[in-house]
Amino acid sequence: MKGVLMVNLGSPESPTAKDVKPYLDEFLMDERVIDVPNILRNIIVRGIILQTRPKKSAEAYAKIWWDEGSPLVVISERFAKKVSTQIQMPVALGMRYGKMSIKKAMQELKDKGVDDVILVPLYPHYAMSSFETVVVKTMEVKDEFFPEMKITTLPAFYKNEDYIKVLSESIAKHLEGFEYDHILFSYHGIPERHIRKSDPTKFHCKIDGSCCQTNSVAHNTCYRHQCYDTTERVKKYLGLPEDKVSVSFQSRLPNDPWLKPYTDFEFERFPKEGKKRLAVITPAFVSDCLETLEEIAMEGKEQFQEAGGDTYKHIPCLNDDDSWVSVMAEWLNNWEKTEKLPV
Repeated sequence: MKGVLMVNLGSPESPTAKDVKPYLDEFLMDERVIDVPNILRNIIVRGIILQTRPKKSAEAYAKIWWDEGSPLVVISERFAKKVSTQIQMPVALGMRYGKMSIKKAMQELKDKGVDDVILVPLYPHYAMSSFETVVVKTMEVKDEFFPEMKITTLPAFYKNEDYIKVLSESIAKHLEGFEYDHILFSYHGIPERHIRKSDPTKFHCKIDGSCCQTNSVAHNTCYRHQCYDTTERVKKYLGLPEDKVSVSFQSRLPNDPWLKPYTDFEFERFPKEGKKRLAVITPAFVSDCLETLEEIAMEGKEQFQEAGGDTYKHIPCLNDDDSWVSVMAEWLNNWEKTEKLPV
């Protein structure tokens, strides 16, 4: 029997330092997130970051927490429930980190008689710290607890025409009536070394401004290329002016080169160039979360306006938009009938 396992990032149980600390510990101790030797990772995470970060992160979570719980979890649950009404297969939702574990979700499917699973990492782009870690963890859980299950993974859908269409039309809807000077596509940041580590050729990805434009098998796992490709496809679909669109990367750790340009630097730069009305979209996520709701929608607005900006518009993620639900349901229904996945 076929079934669907959707997996998103995860969330602490509450916006308190007590609950944030174990969540951050699991997240940051993932070798695909902080990819250094285990001894060094222990020192960085448990000896440094977890000494101060939980309190600060809890305060940030408190700013965006909903009555129903974590926005990312609530939105993911709504999305999964809506999709389940449009397909004939059982749907279970798990999180890579936190108590809503992948194992629990797989057990839920097993209890319903499912032994043929399509894994849906809820990330449009491939990165070792998001898409890859979900796939690896799911296979580890399968091998240990559910060896009878067959797992097929929905590939990164960053350039799928249906996805680009629904993303573009969502952006257009939120831009109605807003006269912008610039649109910033801000993607989650990752260390530059992750790009090189994910390159199967071990020589193509140089992050030199040209490799992303040169066709290569490396693009199948190159997060940077895929982010720029998504932007170009949306720009083309909507007919956006070349000089009014750019890409940046948010979130980073100090003393480590991450993908540039940095979003917060762009917030400070735009007003100086006369770009006083800014719209920001975060396509690395399909569900609004701490990073989009607090770092971009709140802190980003404050940084931009303090630098001299005027109007700031944060465009929400696709979340549980009905058009996005229909696209996912169509992909899954097609897989159930033909076992073909979208590209």
